[in-house]
Amino acid sequence: MQETKKMRRRLYALCMMFMVCLIVFFVAMFDAQIVRGSEYQAMSVLTNTRVETVEASRGIITDRNGKVLVSNRAVYTLTFDPSMVAADALNDELLRLIALLRRYDVEWSDELPLTDAAPYAYDFSVPRTGMLVKYLTGKKWVEAGMTTDEMRDGMSPQKIFDLLCTEFGVSDELSATQKRALVGLRYSLETAKLDGDGTFLFATGVDVSLISLLKDGGYGGVRVGTSAVREYQTEIAPHILGHIGKIQNWDDYKDKEGYRWNDLVGIDGVEAAFESYLRGTDGKRVVTTNADGKVISELYSVEPQPGSNIALTIDADFQEKVEKIIASAAQSMTEADGIERGAAAAVIQIGTGDALALASYPAFSRKTFNRDFAQLNEDPMKPMLNRATQWAFAPGSTFKPAVAVAALESGVITTKTKIRDLGVYKFYDLNLKCWIWPGNHGLVNVTDAITVSCNYFFYDVGKQLGIEKLESYARAFGLGEPTGIEIPESVGAMTSPQYVNSLPNQHWTDGFTLQAAIGQAFNLFTPVQLANYIATLAGGGERYRVHLLRDVSEYDSAVPVYTYSVAPENTVEISEENLRAVLTGMRTLVTDGSVRNEFRDCVVDAAAKTGTAQTGGKGSISNGVFVAYAPYDDPQIAIAVVIEKGDTGGALASTAVEILNAYFTAADPDVVGENALIR
Repeated sequence: MQETKKMRRRLYALCMMFMVCLIVFFVAMFDAQIVRGSEYQAMSVLTNTRVETVEASRGIITDRNGKVLVSNRAVYTLTFDPSMVAADALNDELLRLIALLRRYDVEWSDELPLTDAAPYAYDFSVPRTGMLVKYLTGKKWVEAGMTTDEMRDGMSPQKIFDLLCTEFGVSDELSATQKRALVGLRYSLETAKLDGDGTFLFATGVDVSLISLLKDGGYGGVRVGTSAVREYQTEIAPHILGHIGKIQNWDDYKDKEGYRWNDLVGIDGVEAAFESYLRGTDGKRVVTTNADGKVISELYSVEPQPGSNIALTIDADFQEKVEKIIASAAQSMTEADGIERGAAAAVIQIGTGDALALASYPAFSRKTFNRDFAQLNEDPMKPMLNRATQWAFAPGSTFKPAVAVAALESGVITTKTKIRDLGVYKFYDLNLKCWIWPGNHGLVNVTDAITVSCNYFFYDVGKQLGIEKLESYARAFGLGEPTGIEIPESVGAMTSPQYVNSLPNQHWTDGFTLQAAIGQAFNLFTPVQLANYIATLAGGGERYRVHLLRDVSEYDSAVPVYTYSVAPENTVEISEENLRAVLTGMRTLVTDGSVRNEFRDCVVDAAAKTGTAQTGGKGSISNGVFVAYAPYDDPQIAIAVVIEKGDTGGALASTAVEILNAYFTAADPDVVGENALIR
């Protein structure tokens, strides 16, 4: 009986404890869901987990000897996420942010293609200008399928701005400056949504002091991140190196794996040409933040993979010297007569097609390119034009060695054939004068004709060859053809009936053949084409593709990924006797010809050819053209130098000598210096 009572008391005690636990549980549930439900819901919204993209480092660019030309530098970035701000507070938050950025002189991205101040005009220098049409079409403000040009013709910039102000609820009480800045950011956020991204990267390279102000000031919607920006370790080769920027045309990248609409990609130069090598693979990171926005945990779900390093064929030290040499030559001529000039030089390694130097003057600084863009774009001297690869001009007499090869190999003449220069070559109703007229060169063979640059000789040879044979050999030497170089180039043109007849107000006549044979008519070649043509000639007829890529290696090691090695593009068949006759003519020019005085200072035996390229117009000054190769008996490099309005090619001889001396007096170009990247 006593035991039964004890059991009952214990059972009652357990039931009481159970009831107390249930009461506590229900009280806690009531407090969490009813009493403090709103508070906990707000905390759950503010405390969240998100997946972030982690940018991979871009590959480093070096010269052929491992000298770093372009690297990376870690910086802070600012991204705006409108989902973190109430819709009715978005404009106020953006205005606060704009005021802070202005106070600390921080530039931000604005993708609205309108000028910064009224009266507004279209500004198509900003990236992704085509997005404006897409946005306007989505709003049904313009008809679907409209092109950018049609939009520009049919809708004024002011009307677009007014529509955007209404769409975004921009207050009329704001100043014009505030309105433009706010509309630009709101537009950028909206277009980001069109590409499936709810955030907008609006500032890069932000100082740490500003980061503190942003965090302490409670600026809604702003996320602080890190990224890597390109850092130029040199002022040389701005036209070659190129730059990176936001994707300009998303259609070019939307089907490529791993790209997002606001990614940075190579825009020009080797940055664009070798984008597939330089670009790494972005990673993924899971980040959890608390109610205060503080990161409480992060975990990499996918590690970022850096891009590969690339080594260029150019020699940085030699490139710098060539740039200074042609700049000095052009500036000296300008000081003498007050005429502004452009200039270019190309140096190609014979037997490989390696571009050792590609210099263009005037140039610019890659370090300040973004800041200087507007000024550079308006400069009449066009400093952003790469004259070494994109400037096509008449080659003048530098074309004559190619004509000589064509005539000799076609059997039109032999090495012993002599033609008497009568001063004026008569062809139908044409009276074509030799440059020495009223004098003449007398009886000359092909070697002599190259040395003295006898127009009469090549008029006659051109007539016998005919334009088809002449064009065929020119193209075999790569003239009027793509060189294969990876950066943008002009193909130029080789005179032909088809080409001439395609031009406005032009009609083919046989007289053009004679003019083409002396490097005039419609022959238009670039410095890099001329240099590679001479490299082909001096190399016995083997023509290689010109290239800037030397090799590719892993980001953090010297393990090779790819090494450039390509067979000749084609071979121009030239007999040893014919080749010797042509090269001897070029050699005699520097030993006994018109440029012998300048070449007395050359440290290596060389061969060369002058050219005076007429630009047309009465009283106009001809462009000066000069090609050369060295050493004469063991060809290693070929060069082409062009100076706008440089007059006779002979005036450029001293410039060519300086370039040859700079190369052959330098240390072994394949020796890797101290602190360089070992490959």
